[in-house]
Amino acid sequence: MTGSGELGGFLKARRAQLRPGEVGIKTYDERRRVPGLRREEVALLAGISVPYYTRLEQGQSHRASPEILDAIAQALCLTDSERTHLRALADAKQRRQPTRRPAPERVTDATKALLAALGDAPTIVLGRSTEVLAWNRQAHALYAGHLDFEAPQKAATRPNMARLVFLDAHTRELYSGWLAKARAVVGNLRITVARHADDPVLLGLIGDLTVNSPEFAKLWADHRIKTCDVSEYELRHPLVGTMTITQQTLQSPSQPDQFIVVSTAPAGSPSQTALNLLAQATTPAKAHQPV
Repeated sequence: MTGSGELGGFLKARRAQLRPGEVGIKTYDERRRVPGLRREEVALLAGISVPYYTRLEQGQSHRASPEILDAIAQALCLTDSERTHLRALADAKQRRQPTRRPAPERVTDATKALLAALGDAPTIVLGRSTEVLAWNRQAHALYAGHLDFEAPQKAATRPNMARLVFLDAHTRELYSGWLAKARAVVGNLRITVARHADDPVLLGLIGDLTVNSPEFAKLWADHRIKTCDVSEYELRHPLVGTMTITQQTLQSPSQPDQFIVVSTAPAGSPSQTALNLLAQATTPAKAHQPV
């Protein structure tokens, strides 16, 4: 999974998903070999040569200026998030470094203090490859009560949220709209891979999920990205029933590759009542400290 391969795959996927009529190209009912735009049509819309655009898709061009990337983004009708992703893929192709295993991730004292300050709000700290670095008891009970609460303390036993979403039966059953959650996980992983194209741990996760989950493989091949700062999901919890939860993702101020996911429900709502019941049912008699 090289930077150039990711860049080419993204361009091909976006080209295939864009219909000629959406960009003002008339087809006159002609039979087309591809469902979306042709390479020459993208090149024409972007104002660049067809051979150059072809080299970009095939990973043969070593550099693309910001102006060219902006022109291609305009031609492909990319959103702001997709434009940022396109630039990240192009940058990754130019700054490839020898593959090395990153240092083990850990939760800083500042993040631990924030986790404690959030009180009863279910909160999870995720690492670069969606490993659970820490969670409080409420988050453990809400999302993974079937797992050991102490699991995040050791790197060898840490749960991985992407694996749970695609490969764990409990997690799949938990989300009423599982596909929406699955798409969000894949979209976020796409963004992370663009920033860390040679991270062996991250690439190992992608490979594992691709082999073991046909659904992941299909969504990954689609090359869609999704920034999930705030998302709403309906959960079917085995202890307290159905509830609607808003997941808000915050970036760690001291660790840019770590994310803090806080789950909330509107005050006074049945979902908030369910969260309160879950907290009461799972809180030990003695005051606890977050992992």
